[in-house]
Amino acid sequence: VQLQASGGGLVQAGASLRLSCAASGGTISWTAMGWFRQVPGYEREFVAAVNWDGESASYADFVKGRFTISRDNNKNTVYLDMNSLKPEDTAVYYCARGNARVASRSKFVGWGQGTQVTVSS
Repeated sequence: VQLQASGGGLVQAGASLRLSCAASGGTISWTAMGWFRQVPGYEREFVAAVNWDGESASYADFVKGRFTISRDNNKNTVYLDMNSLKPEDTAVYYCARGNARVASRSKFVGWGQGTQVTVSS
């Protein structure tokens, strides 16, 4: 399964963006999916994850209340809605496929190409 993230861009602080992660070459319907981000020189960090059925999600503390992860299994796509963006949200955002249905039991083993999000102050 190949993953392609899109939707990044340059926005001002306080703006919103929606990232999409489209899967091809197979289905992601039965696995947890996650979003991560990385700033050059720093380790990749967890942002959010959603279970296979979209019924349960988890978030890093620094995005709770601002970001929402969702999925449309019919479209083989996962989304990350980002609101109230801050300059410190600037990073390359990656989607990843888990190896289990439930995010808390998953290791994220399949990574897509990232999309750059830049938030100006």
